Amino acid sequence: MPVTLIIIAVVLGIIYFIFLRPKKKSSSSWFQFFAKGKDAGFSFKEIELLRQLAVKSNLEDPAALFWSQNQLDVCIKSLVRSIKISGNEEDRSSQDFLAKLYDFRKKIEMEKPKFKIGGIQNSRQINEEQVLRILVEGVGVFKSHVIKNVSQYMTVARPISTKLPVNFSWQGMRISVYFWRDDDAGYVFDADILDEVYSKGRAALKIGHADRLTRTQKRKSIRVKIHKSAFLYLLVDEEDANKIEVNPGLKCFLEDLSDTGCAVTIGGKAVVDLRVKIQFSLDNQAIAVSGTVRSIEFKEDTNRSLLHIEADPLPLETRNHILGQVFGMLPEEEEDLPFRLLDEEAGQNEGGPDVQSTASGSPAEK
Repeated sequence: MPVTLIIIAVVLGIIYFIFLRPKKKSSSSWFQFFAKGKDAGFSFKEIELLRQLAVKSNLEDPAALFWSQNQLDVCIKSLVRSIKISGNEEDRSSQDFLAKLYDFRKKIEMEKPKFKIGGIQNSRQINEEQVLRILVEGVGVFKSHVIKNVSQYMTVARPISTKLPVNFSWQGMRISVYFWRDDDAGYVFDADILDEVYSKGRAALKIGHADRLTRTQKRKSIRVKIHKSAFLYLLVDEEDANKIEVNPGLKCFLEDLSDTGCAVTIGGKAVVDLRVKIQFSLDNQAIAVSGTVRSIEFKEDTNRSLLHIEADPLPLETRNHILGQVFGMLPEEEEDLPFRLLDEEAGQNEGGPDVQSTASGSPAEK
């Protein structure tokens, strides 16, 4: 009987050793890990830090983080959490390493088909409801959108503007059409207006198709849709570009965000090339983004403008924090405490004066 028990124990031990015992990574696996890291552009020191993150995160295949977005995200989240817990947010080496990981993460994202596919080739491929800018030489630039797109022609909303003369006729005019496709690029093409019609109960224009489109600026950053309270300040002194303001400015709403810019909705009108600073909260941390208003979408029915702002080069910590939001690395905010308090102090509606009328001083002074 004891001999039988000994034999059973030995057999179970062998089974555990061969099949169930946790396996350590072989030296050849780590050699592959370092080779992949080197190919990805990381230094030996950075690869060793990545190895430590991979071990800490219990990745089954550590080398996968060099091509798997999900595996890389696990490691970045671990690093962000460690930096926050240790209080090393201002440590330069930690922020440099985090920035390197975000750049690599951005590269993986931009390799996805939706970014790499060469866009569209002709105007028949434009989606309905696509926002357009119509240029009429000698008259102006007008906002429109696609109502219907069929193989013979495209129907777009007839622009409404005070710039247009009374009884202005569009028929037979030659126009230039500009538009931006989300996650793709900007496009431009020339077209003839075939007729003025009504489509789906709206005044519209029939325009001829273009068999070739000119692809302009390609997206170089990943943006995230967002709807968050923020403050806008006119940037009078460039030395204050990265300064966190303590007084409330013109209330606005942040609509999208990336490491190269943002879009905000304000009450009233604004002008292009305006220098502004947008201040908001991410993960209960005040963030300031300064830049230049590059384009404006004004809605007369609501008296609101959507400002598209090109950001100045951001401080390293600010850029990392924004990319943390873009890639979903930040924890969910319980509340935007700094802005809840500022909002109570401001005691102002989201409308407010036109931005161009505040050019002589900060909106906070109004």
